[in-house]
Amino acid sequence: MSSVAVQKAPAVAGATGTARSRPPLRGRVALIPTITLLLGALYCLLPVAWVVIASTKSGSELFSTFTFLPGTGFADNLGDLNAYRDGVYWKWMGNSALYAGLGALLSTCVSAVSGYALATYRFRGREAIFNVLLAGVLMPPIILAIPQYLLLAKADLTDSYWSVLLPQVLSPYGVYLSRVYAAAAVPGDVVEAGRMDGASEWRIFTRIALPMMIPGLVTVFLFQFVAVWNNFLLPFIMLSDDEKFPITLGLYTLLEQGSNTPALYTLVITGAFLAVIPLVALFLVIQRFWSLDLLSGAVKS
Repeated sequence: MSSVAVQKAPAVAGATGTARSRPPLRGRVALIPTITLLLGALYCLLPVAWVVIASTKSGSELFSTFTFLPGTGFADNLGDLNAYRDGVYWKWMGNSALYAGLGALLSTCVSAVSGYALATYRFRGREAIFNVLLAGVLMPPIILAIPQYLLLAKADLTDSYWSVLLPQVLSPYGVYLSRVYAAAAVPGDVVEAGRMDGASEWRIFTRIALPMMIPGLVTVFLFQFVAVWNNFLLPFIMLSDDEKFPITLGLYTLLEQGSNTPALYTLVITGAFLAVIPLVALFLVIQRFWSLDLLSGAVKS
């Protein structure tokens, strides 16, 4: 019996070694989501890479056989873009910064107050108001564009900066995020303690609740800024003076003119590349600020 057991021992050891050498099934299955995410990232980043590389090419290089090697025309493209209509491109960039920056700031303030009120106070109709906001999140913006235009036309505000700013102030998605974050980040006991100390509701909100909500409000600001910066439909309907155009509508007009003047295509591509840079820079700055807020909140807790 002992000799048989000794003879079988190497076979068992070999089988165990073979089993250990094979990767576990769970690890192989986990590669599928990773590969899917990598393919999705490649799908999203490939057009961005094309724009970056195409902006460095001259007109002759762009319309010849395209390769993913940098060209030699970026400086000329930038000079032509800067000289086009006395630098109207930078006017469009400034308008986009105004619309997105001020619009996102006002929207974040409204979302903070509204979300805090919906999360903290108990009043009749609160859930109905929240359900209406959720319906606004699901509603496509194109449905609201024409009614907004008619309302602003009655107020004689079309073709003005306010016609683009005002519809962006109330963001249903921003109010939704603010309510969810306020309910999770602002303890009810802290609010009650402030009331017992004699603080007013506004003081409780600004001095106690608002600092706790900052990481969530940074997210609201970022989402709203990107949405307003990339918005095309609302300025297209509201504005007729190209001096008030944002960068999206300005590049669209350049692209339309490019059908008759192909040389403008290089300006459109270079302008599109430059228009992405502020979004990337803002995301990097806010991401750092966001991380610091989350770490400070973890330390305080």
